[in-house]
Amino acid sequence: MPSQETAAQPDREIHYASRGSSHYDVILAVFCVVLVVSNLAATKATEFGSGDLSLGPVQIWPVISDGGAVLFPLAYILGDVMSEVYGFKAARRAILVGFGTAIMTFATFLVVMALPGASFYENQEAFESVVWSGLQIVAASMIAYLTGQFLNSWVLVRMKARSAEPGLFRRLAGSTGVGEAADTLIFCAIAASAIGITTGGQFVNYVVVGFVFKCAVELLVMPVTMLAIRALKNREPSYWA
Repeated sequence: MPSQETAAQPDREIHYASRGSSHYDVILAVFCVVLVVSNLAATKATEFGSGDLSLGPVQIWPVISDGGAVLFPLAYILGDVMSEVYGFKAARRAILVGFGTAIMTFATFLVVMALPGASFYENQEAFESVVWSGLQIVAASMIAYLTGQFLNSWVLVRMKARSAEPGLFRRLAGSTGVGEAADTLIFCAIAASAIGITTGGQFVNYVVVGFVFKCAVELLVMPVTMLAIRALKNREPSYWA
C-alpha cells in the first residue's frame, strides 16, 4: 500500500513506459536514420564567414564545423525523449541498435568500394576518398556517440530519480550539457584530421562551435521537446500505470 506521502504527491513517483509500443519503434527508427545520415554528412567540412580573425593561437573567425552538425542534435533530442519516457534500458537499446546500423552502413560502403567499377564509371577516386575519410569519421562518431549518449541518458535518468516528474527542463538541459560536451570533444579529437583541420586554433574553434551550436539547437527546440514528451507520456497507456 502506498504511503500517505506518496498518495498525497503522485508527481513524486517515478514513471516509465514499456518499450513494447509502436511509438518507441518509430522513435528508434528515426534515431538510427539520424545517426547514419549525420555520419555521412560529417565527411564534409564547412566554414562560415570570410576573413581571418584570431585571438592568440585560437582562430575565432571564420567559424568551422562539419555537415553532421545540421542533423546530429536531433539524435540527442530523441535520446532525451526515450530516456525520459521509456527509461535507461530502452535508451541503451536504441544507442546500441544505432551503433549497429552505422557500422553496417560503412561496412557496406567498403564492400562496394572494393567491387570493380563499370567501364563508364568515372567517380571511383571520389568514392574512395569519401569512404576512407568516412571510416575515420565513423570511428570518431561511434566512440563519441557511445560515450555522449550513455552519459546523456544516465544523467537524465539519475536526475529523474531525484526529482521524479517535476524538473523536466533541468533534466533535459543538464543531460544535454554533459552528453554534448563529451561527444563533441571526443569526436573532434579523432575526426579533425579527416576533414582537414591542421592547427590548434582551428581545432579549438571546431570544438567550441560544435558544442555551442548543438546545445543552442537543443535549447531552442526544448519547448517543443517538452511538449512532445508530455504528449507521449499521455499517449502511452503503460506510462502512468
